[in-house]
Amino acid sequence: MSTSSTVERAFAAALYADTETALDAGASVLAADPASDAELARRGEEFVAAGWRRGWQPADVVRIVRRDLDDVHVRLVISLILKEREGDGAPRGARWAAQLDELEAEPHDLRADRFSRATVTLELYRLLLRLPSIEPLDPPREPVTAAAPQETRMLTRIRALLAKAEATGFPEEAEALSAKAQELMARHSIDEALLAARTHAKDAPGACRIGVEPPYETAKAVLLDAVAGANRCRAVWNEALCFSTVVGFEPDLEAVELLYTSLLVQATTAMTKAEAAQRAGGRKRTKTFRQSFLAAYAHRIGDRLASVAGEQVTATEEELLPVLAARDVAVADHLDRMFPETVTTRMRGITDEAGWHEGAAAADRAQVRGRRPLP
Repeated sequence: MSTSSTVERAFAAALYADTETALDAGASVLAADPASDAELARRGEEFVAAGWRRGWQPADVVRIVRRDLDDVHVRLVISLILKEREGDGAPRGARWAAQLDELEAEPHDLRADRFSRATVTLELYRLLLRLPSIEPLDPPREPVTAAAPQETRMLTRIRALLAKAEATGFPEEAEALSAKAQELMARHSIDEALLAARTHAKDAPGACRIGVEPPYETAKAVLLDAVAGANRCRAVWNEALCFSTVVGFEPDLEAVELLYTSLLVQATTAMTKAEAAQRAGGRKRTKTFRQSFLAAYAHRIGDRLASVAGEQVTATEEELLPVLAARDVAVADHLDRMFPETVTTRMRGITDEAGWHEGAAAADRAQVRGRRPLP
């Protein structure tokens, strides 16, 4: 019997049925034929490549595997993605390469007996086989300047500032650090916009996906939408697949990713402290408190970010205003092409008054300040 027919028999038994019996049957076929391992791995790389053709990217696939399966499946899919890269000659762009670099740093070895490994492999392939088609993201464009090392240093500095703001126990220090990070974000974004306009560079919006994981994913999606709007981007939430697609120009997309992550950390830290205080007072309704807390936090942060954004535009030089207006139109057009049909989602189940007030107060304390006018 050929190795190919062994793999086909295992697939026929296990991939198209959801029962444990079918899975065990397929795993038994594979475990009995060590010569089939190479073919099985090759077919896995084909499943991964098929995901790329359906619009998925490496981080998206790992995210969905981590959500639906176990750590051992995550290790296996990372290994397949990294192996598939070796034979993939298609240009993918800087954002794709960065995702692969992050996966390189994660564990991707899989040590198990033959039957267990075959079972894990078939479970993973079931999921990969059934990945739906999603909106493809445009390949990231190269920066319009040649100063990539300087831009990398700036983003590294911004990340470091936000990390310190999240870790410090002193509100004044956190406020200063976050304000400096936002100043650098604004300067980076405005410099890019003006440079593109002055040099008539062929700059256009792109898109990225950011995970919006349960629990309380609706409030998190609202928070991300607020951050995106404040940074001249637009966000569309895919609730079923646990991510939002953010559309905007590359420097603004980077700012959204950094600021959303930082604010989510700050919100989670504040929620944990507030919840502990509530429990000390005899409260037990943890779920409703957390949901109301995060909903209020997202709502209030949205108001604050909108105010900051308005002040920033008012303070800009006259040359920048038409540039920003043109970019807003370009982002809206790009969004309409990617998502011709969208619906509005409302937050439900916000019933805990204490949670709402605590979340609003935490948002007021969050490190978001108006940026000083740029010279």
